[in-house]
Amino acid sequence: MPVLTAAILAAFGGYAVAWYMGLVEGNFALLLLLATVVTGIYWIAERFVFLPRRRRAADTLAVQAEARRGQLAAQGITQVDNVDIGQARQRLLMQPWWLDWTAGLFPVILAVFVLRSFIVEPFKIPSGSMIPTLLVGDLILVNKFTYGLRLPVLNTKITEGRPPQRGDVMVFRYPPKPSLDYIKRVVGVPGDEVAYINKRLTINGKPVPKEAMGEFLDEDSMRYFPQYSELLGSARHRILNDDSRRAGLDPIEVMDFPGKENCRYSVEGVVCKVPQGQYFMMGDNRDNSQDSRYWGFVPDRNIVGRAFLIWMNFGNLKRIGSFE
Repeated sequence: MPVLTAAILAAFGGYAVAWYMGLVEGNFALLLLLATVVTGIYWIAERFVFLPRRRRAADTLAVQAEARRGQLAAQGITQVDNVDIGQARQRLLMQPWWLDWTAGLFPVILAVFVLRSFIVEPFKIPSGSMIPTLLVGDLILVNKFTYGLRLPVLNTKITEGRPPQRGDVMVFRYPPKPSLDYIKRVVGVPGDEVAYINKRLTINGKPVPKEAMGEFLDEDSMRYFPQYSELLGSARHRILNDDSRRAGLDPIEVMDFPGKENCRYSVEGVVCKVPQGQYFMMGDNRDNSQDSRYWGFVPDRNIVGRAFLIWMNFGNLKRIGSFE
């Protein structure tokens, strides 16, 4: 068992190193599921096999020691070596290293698995597509049950929850490459006609309310951008525009995606009819965001959860808190 356990731990460690170095495409949900299953098997084996076996060995030692003292006493020998049986029993009962690193970790790994899969999951914002709402380096929490609970890895929905609403900030599996997680704002729900023409957003023919605010300084690029307050659904949030970028998309930039026939592209922008069971997503940094305008709609099966809280930003502690 020690050799087998060492091989299993080495396999997990090798996979993690290869993932970190970019040699393989990692899947943390799958890795955590496997770790939960493997340590769970060891935990069950420890509880019902290995621990009872060690207890029997410790009890046998105590019985043998007592029998030896009785035999010596029968022979009239009263002074014998003072052996610390209690210490020897403790050594026999002690968990070996290979169980300590498997069965001993199971409760912690199980708690993380349940928390991450069904309650909240942490993410780090890697890009500026959601500026000014979310900045690069923000560490956020994502609610995993608002839109319905889903099975880990398979992402199959097992409870309904509520459907995503316009204005929600949502984490989802990137449709062209589902192994990647993306974060954008829900702009269009099933059945909506979303138009982004000349940098003005309209939903079903009605312009989304938008008010000018003071300019926003992007500290990464050290540039000022026009900033607006937008009311999308019940969520009032800020967005940015870049006057140096045009509203229309270069056809070369637009991918082929399922449902592309529902979209019309022009030099002024894009108009899309959102299919049933799918969502149209956009970044708050409107002119610097690769979103549904470029790669299409997000199917319901790709939804991960609703982002709701910045729990840490090591460069700016004032960022901590909820957001719209």
